[in-house]
Amino acid sequence: MSAVRVLIVDDDPLVRAGLTMILSGDEEVAVVGQAADGAEVPAAVARHRPDVVLMDIRMPGVDGLAATEALRRQPSAPEVLVLTTFDADEFVLRALRAGASGFLLKDTPPGQIREAVLRVAQGEATLSPSVTRQLIAHVAAGVPPERGRAAEMLDRLSTREREVAMAIAQGRSNAEISAALYMSVATVKAHVSRVLTKLDLNNRVQVALLVHDAGLA
Repeated sequence: MSAVRVLIVDDDPLVRAGLTMILSGDEEVAVVGQAADGAEVPAAVARHRPDVVLMDIRMPGVDGLAATEALRRQPSAPEVLVLTTFDADEFVLRALRAGASGFLLKDTPPGQIREAVLRVAQGEATLSPSVTRQLIAHVAAGVPPERGRAAEMLDRLSTREREVAMAIAQGRSNAEISAALYMSVATVKAHVSRVLTKLDLNNRVQVALLVHDAGLA
């Protein structure tokens, strides 16, 4: 199995150097490039063909939110992991809605950064249920969810697909959904694919946010 190709996007050269050092020591991960601003992302992605982009949110030129939105609109776009300081960053939820697969705190332990990169490359979200709740509460406190629209979208799903969507919103992995709903992992993956297609979403995080908007999580 080839190494997961990673592009690091951050305006701080020390952060880029630190992340490169952390990830370069793992044979399962290869840092293939760096960028210092969101404006550099399209060319860097085209040149390096990463599987995962580690994206800072706050950058002086094109910020990570705009860069994520533009990148995820492209066909065969790499997965995006947002880098954030959490307490100071009110744009994280918007980045997740734009298609980012999760987020990492900049002080996340090296081993967890590696695991997050590998997990996202495999199509899994990096948000635990507790972190999802904290994030939504922090960024969207006081903002009423679009319950009507979200509920209408979820009505497109079959009963089984809706159960899978609810499990995704709880932060469960495919293996955990398999055990909880008594179906094979392959069947879970098929249901997840159909859920994403029917809802016209990019990834599991967006499914979780939609379930939250519907008031079901």
